[in-house]
Amino acid sequence: MTYWSVLRRQHVFRVLFGSWVGRLAMAMAAVAIPLALRDAGADYVFIGLVSGAFALSSAIGSPVIGRVVDRVGQVRVLVPTGLLAATGFVTIALAPANHVVVLIGAVLAGALTPPLEPCLRVLWPGLVAEDELEKAYAVDSAAQELVFVFGPLVVSLCLAVFAPVSALWAQALLTLAGVATFATAAPARRWAPEKTEHRHWLGPLRHRGLTILLLAPVGTGVAIGTLNVLVVSYAERFEVFGGAPMLLALNAFAALAGALIYGMIRWTIQPRTRIVFFAAGLLVGYGMLATVPTPLPMAGLMLLTGFFLAPMLAALFGLISDLAPRGTVTEAFAWLVTLFAAGTSLGAAVVGPVLDRGELHLAAAHAGAGALFCLAVLGAGYRLFVPAGQPVAAD
Repeated sequence: MTYWSVLRRQHVFRVLFGSWVGRLAMAMAAVAIPLALRDAGADYVFIGLVSGAFALSSAIGSPVIGRVVDRVGQVRVLVPTGLLAATGFVTIALAPANHVVVLIGAVLAGALTPPLEPCLRVLWPGLVAEDELEKAYAVDSAAQELVFVFGPLVVSLCLAVFAPVSALWAQALLTLAGVATFATAAPARRWAPEKTEHRHWLGPLRHRGLTILLLAPVGTGVAIGTLNVLVVSYAERFEVFGGAPMLLALNAFAALAGALIYGMIRWTIQPRTRIVFFAAGLLVGYGMLATVPTPLPMAGLMLLTGFFLAPMLAALFGLISDLAPRGTVTEAFAWLVTLFAAGTSLGAAVVGPVLDRGELHLAAAHAGAGALFCLAVLGAGYRLFVPAGQPVAAD
C-alpha cells in the first residue's frame, strides 16, 4: 500500500492542501510580523511585545476554539475565525506604525487562528481505511514539516518582489484561501460533533493518561525552540556552508524522510511503545548537541534529530485520537498545538540569554534537557496510554 493510495482517496488531497495553505500563513507570522514592524521603524522591544502577544493569544485561543468546534462543528468555526484572523493581519499591514492598532491586530490574528490542524486530524479516521491511518498521520506530519520550510520562503519572496508589509497581505490571502478550500470540502461540512450526555469542564484533560501524554511535546518543543536559536549562534562561530538555514533545512529534510519511512512500515508494536522509542532517539541526538561538534558531525546531528521527530509526532497523533474522550478530539489536538508551541517559545526564550554570554555548550545542553523531559514524561505515564476498555497488550 503506497502513499498514493491515501492521497487519491476522495477529498484527502483537498482537505490536506487546504489545511497546509492555511497553516502556511501562520508559519510565516514569526518572520513576517517582525520584518514589517522593523521596516515601519519599530524598536525591538515593541517587536518582542507584539510577537509575544501573538504567540500567547494563539496558545490561549487554540484549546478554547477547539472546544467550540467539538460543540458546534467545523464550518461554523472555521469561517468566522478565518475571516477575523485575516482581518488581524490586514490591520497590522494597514497601520504598522500605530502601536495600539498593531497589538490589536496581533491578538486578533493569534487568538482566532483557524483550527485547521486539529480539524484535519479529526477527519482522518473518516477519510481513509483503518489500515491506512498510520500512513495518513505520516503524511500529516510530513506536511507539517513542509509548512515550516515554505513559510519563511514565502516571506523571502515577498521581500524580494515587494515591501516587507506585503508578507502580511499574503498571510491574509493564504488564511482565507486555506479556510475556503478546507471548509467547503464535503468531509468538513458533514462532520458533526459527537453527542454526549455530560460534558466535563476539563474536556479531554479529564483523561489522566492523555493529560500526561500532552505534556511530553512541551519538552520536544523546548528542544526545537533551543535548536532554532542555537544554530544561528553556531553558524557565526563555525564556517558552515549555507549557514544556519542550511542546518535547519537538513533537519527538516530528515524529518520529512522520517515521516515517510514511518508510514511505509506495517507496525506490530503499540503506538505508546513507538513514541517512547522515537523520544529516546531524539534524546540521543539532542543530547549529543552539547558536545558542539565541528560542522560535518553537526550536520549529522541535524539529520538524526529531524529523523526521529516526525515519526514521533505521527504516532502521537494516532494515540491522542484513541485516548481523547468522546466529543473532545478536536480540543485534544488543539491542546497539542498549544503545548508544543509553548515549549518552542520557552526553549527560544531561555537559550537566548545563555548564548549572549557565549556559553554555546550550556545552550546546547538545554535542547538535551528538553528531550530528556519528553522521554521522562512518556516513561512516567506509559501504563496510562491505553484507550478506555482496551486490554493492555504486550509488545
